Amino acid sequence: MADNSPSGPVEVGAAMDYREHEQTYSGFLALAKYGTLFCVALLVFMAFFFFATSGGFVNLLFSLVLGGVVFVAGAIALR
Repeated sequence: MADNSPSGPVEVGAAMDYREHEQTYSGFLALAKYGTLFCVALLVFMAFFFFATSGGFVNLLFSLVLGGVVFVAGAIALR
């Protein structure tokens, strides 16, 4: 079998591009924050749309506005 273990010291390795690493990590954090915020706003929308007693267009409009307010307020808070 082939021996794939490193033969040199552990400290020696490929040069890391730390700036690119930090940009990728920041992008991941932003995606996680705003993705979670979108899911929360969607749940608020669905809760008010599906369980409200008023009917039709008024219910849809109220649910959209409320979900939008939750999303905008969360986006401002997450900055």
